Amino acid sequence: MTTPQHLSYVLRLADNALILGQRNSEWCSQGPALEEDIALANISLDLIGQARLLYSHAATLDEALNGARKTEDSYAYFRAEREFANYTLVELPHFGPLAGTARAERDYAVTITRNFLYSALMGHLWTALQSSTDTHLAAIAAKSLKETRYHLTHAADWLIRFGDGTEESHRRAQAALDYLMPYTREFFAADAVETAVAAAGIGPLMADLQPAWQADVAATVAQATLTLPSEAKHITTGKHGEHSEHMGYLLSEMQSLARQHPGATW
Repeated sequence: MTTPQHLSYVLRLADNALILGQRNSEWCSQGPALEEDIALANISLDLIGQARLLYSHAATLDEALNGARKTEDSYAYFRAEREFANYTLVELPHFGPLAGTARAERDYAVTITRNFLYSALMGHLWTALQSSTDTHLAAIAAKSLKETRYHLTHAADWLIRFGDGTEESHRRAQAALDYLMPYTREFFAADAVETAVAAAGIGPLMADLQPAWQADVAATVAQATLTLPSEAKHITTGKHGEHSEHMGYLLSEMQSLARQHPGATW
């Protein structure tokens, strides 16, 4: 039987993939090298593809639960900011603490570090979701896991290059890690949605994945000759619809065309 928590859980997964895909797509034609320009574009397409599969599944759950007939576009383009349930981490812009202003140039170290932290998490989560009692979600997980393994390899390789590279690349990688790690606490903060889907066998308790994720992160960070920052106290609340100041700008850019021409096809 479909429950509101089941639907909310699938939408969380979809929102994370969509928003990070949108962020990474901002490097298109702006990459530091041609190969990286193509790599980030492909990673963005993978993430948006995952979001589409998840939104399509959410539409089926939504119809069973509420009788609502929605599409992928309904969720991506016609929800308000507080209706999105993605982690705060994935909505942050590509500049970090080294930026002087909100219009600072993108920092590739921030992009790579975020992709690493997120992909390391999703590698474990997609693996666990292959055993979900939601067989459709399990199938999406199996496909997404293959893509995520590539995303993780790409990000980890670059993080090691940055950390164990020049003095400047090391400084930027360490600053990005210090900036982003506090946002990862949100990954493992349990709530009613997660507890309900875990009880139903739909998804795991994220806290159960935390030790393996921490071990993976620590191993790569050590190889990159970087240092993990002290654990922060604050837990961000993006998955509860309470976002950073950056989310509204991201949605304005992403949703503007669809909202100007609702129902248009091309």
